[in-house]
Amino acid sequence: MQALKAIWDFFQSQILGMKWLNALIGSLLSTIGLDTSNHWIGSVQFFIYDVSKITVLLCFLIFIISYIQSYFPPEKSKKILGRFHGIGANSVAALLGTVTPFCSCSSIPLFIGFTSAGLPLGVTFSFLISSPMVDLGSLVLLMSIFGAKVAILYVIFGLAIAIIGGTLIEKAHMEKHVESFIFTAGSVDIESPDLTKKDRLIYAKEQTLSTFKKVFPYILIGVGIGAVIHNWIPEEWVVSLLGSNNPFGVILATVLGVPMYADIFGTIPIAEALLFKGAQLGTVLSFMMGVTTLSLPSIIMLRKAVKPKLLALFIAICTLGIIIVGYLFNALQMLIM
Repeated sequence: MQALKAIWDFFQSQILGMKWLNALIGSLLSTIGLDTSNHWIGSVQFFIYDVSKITVLLCFLIFIISYIQSYFPPEKSKKILGRFHGIGANSVAALLGTVTPFCSCSSIPLFIGFTSAGLPLGVTFSFLISSPMVDLGSLVLLMSIFGAKVAILYVIFGLAIAIIGGTLIEKAHMEKHVESFIFTAGSVDIESPDLTKKDRLIYAKEQTLSTFKKVFPYILIGVGIGAVIHNWIPEEWVVSLLGSNNPFGVILATVLGVPMYADIFGTIPIAEALLFKGAQLGTVLSFMMGVTTLSLPSIIMLRKAVKPKLLALFIAICTLGIIIVGYLFNALQMLIM
C-alpha cells in the first residue's frame, strides 16, 4: 500500500505537477546569476514554469479529448440524448458535456442546436452548465495542482449542479421564454461519415491546434496574474479578503469571476496563486466556476437565444450552486488536502 501511495505521489507531483521543471528553471536562473528569491526573478520563474506546464498538459489533454469527441458528433449526441428521459437524460447530457468544448461561448451553439432539434429544455441546460465547468481536461489539471480528491469532488459537484440545475429548469416549464427563432429554425440531420482511426487522429490534431490558438492568450494572462499574486500581493491581503476570516469570501469570489472571460486553463494559475497566498480552497474554486460558467460574454451570447426570465433563472441556479459548492469545499478543506 505504501508503495502504491509513493508511486501515486510521484505521478501527481512529478508527472502531472512537473515539479522537476520548476526546480530546473530555478537552477538555470541561479546558474546565470539571478536570485530567485527576488520578486521580479520569482515572477519570471513562476511565469515560465506555469506556462510551460499548462501548455504541455493542455495540448496532451485536448488531443485525447478531441479523439474521444470524434466518436460523439452533434448528430450522434442528439440521438443518444433522445433515448433518455427525466433525470436520466439530464445526467447523460451533463456527462456528454465533459467531452465537448472548453469554454461557455463554444458550448452555446451546441445548446442552440440541441434545443432546436426538440430535446427537452432542461436536458440542454444540463449540457450547457456542464460543458465549460467540468470537462475531462479540468479533472487532470486540477489533479496536477490540488490533488486527486479535490479534482474528483470538483467534477462530482459540477455534474450535480448541471443535473439539478437542468432538472429545475425543466420543472419550471420555461419553453415560452426561449426565443422563437430557436424552435422555428428546426434542425437538419446530417449523417456523420464513418471516420477511420487516421481520420480521428487528424481531427484530434486539428482541434488541438485550433483550441490552443484560442486559449493560449488566456493562459498567458492567467499565469501573468498568478505570478503577480504569487510574488507581489501581500499574503495578509488575500487572507483578509478570501481567507477563513471572511465568511463572505465565496460570494465575493463568485461575483468577481462573472465579468471575466477565460476557460479553465486560464483560471487555474490564478486559483493556484490565491490558494498559495492563503485563500480558502472553496473560495478559489468558486472563482474558477464563476469565470468558466457565468462569464459576461457567454451571458450576452445566451441572451440572444433565451428571454430575460429564463436567463435570470439560469444565472441564479448556477450562482447559488457555485456558492453552495464553495462553502462545501471550505468545510472539507482540512480533510481533502
